[in-house]
Amino acid sequence: MNKYDKINRKLLALLLLIFIGAITALNLVAPDRTLSESENRMLEQLPHFSLKALVFGDFTLDFEKYVSDQFVFRDFWIGTKTDTDRMMGKKENNGIYIGKDGYLIQNFIPPAEEDWKGKVDAIHAFDQATPKMQKYVMLAPTAAALYQDKLPKYAIIGDQEAYLQKVKQWLHPNLRFIDVFPSLYAERDQPIYYKTDHHWTTKGAYIAYLELCRQMGLTPQKEAEFNIQQVTDEFYGSLYSKSGFRHIQPDRLQLYLPKDQEKYTVTYVDEEKTTDSLYAREQLQRKDKYAVFLNGNHARIHIKTANPSGRKLLVVKDSYANSLIPFLLKHYSEIHVIDLRYYEEDLASLANEQGIQDMLLLYNANTFFEDPSITNLTE
Repeated sequence: MNKYDKINRKLLALLLLIFIGAITALNLVAPDRTLSESENRMLEQLPHFSLKALVFGDFTLDFEKYVSDQFVFRDFWIGTKTDTDRMMGKKENNGIYIGKDGYLIQNFIPPAEEDWKGKVDAIHAFDQATPKMQKYVMLAPTAAALYQDKLPKYAIIGDQEAYLQKVKQWLHPNLRFIDVFPSLYAERDQPIYYKTDHHWTTKGAYIAYLELCRQMGLTPQKEAEFNIQQVTDEFYGSLYSKSGFRHIQPDRLQLYLPKDQEKYTVTYVDEEKTTDSLYAREQLQRKDKYAVFLNGNHARIHIKTANPSGRKLLVVKDSYANSLIPFLLKHYSEIHVIDLRYYEEDLASLANEQGIQDMLLLYNANTFFEDPSITNLTE
């Protein structure tokens, strides 16, 4: 080995030590962040130390999560890693596939039979506790069911549609299952799902609304009755955040605004806040632009419209319903919106006390099969 090789090796070693030292120093002095804008989630904070937590391993586990979340230039390193993976041909990260035409598609993992049957049993129990309400169940398929042809060839996705049909068959006949898969599939060439987000678009929600009206005997509003307004073309959604894939075209987000819009009031019950709009346009300046609909998710929302019919609707939902609910204002005098992930009261008592006639249970397939809060219907 000549002296130039030795000098080069020593120089590389020195540069490596300087780099490690600089990163360590930056990690020590950099303030902790509470929110990751790119990942759209709260970051781990420094865990409280106790001897008990240390002995049982809880402190070590939490501290490891904290260091990972607070690592300096975290977003840069994540982007670099996923860019490298893509150059090497990898098209999946964190359960998200990058497919054709720029679609990010979340994997569907088949649920255990006892889990989904337990949720259907909870719906049956709630039905018995509220016999005066007519109930409708809409479980929306995700892009994984509708765009299988856009997935990478090696991708293995569970048969989401088969499980939706199992739920339909397990439901009691008096519970009407609103099957929106055929209607959505027929329009799959339209922009009915976002490419970077797990939600359906407002167009997709409108198609589901048309099917809901058909099943409920309502006369739907025609698309020509709305001013369709694009409010942003820079929407990077939840799948973009979760996957870590970058250099992807953002989505456009539209609002369907009735041309003859009547006055209504929206009350966020727990927050004791009332507004005259279903849309929180300030959210368009933030990362989670889908929160423009109903200002995101809340435990309980009460909407009072100008409809004189006296009909009342209970919507038990996940965030898929947020972009569909605006279409329902023309058909009801009151709409009560409940998100069981945050609602802790007796829902059956609320429904009976308010004299609600109709109920719509609306979830996307992933949330229905994965989220345990649906069993809170009967608590």
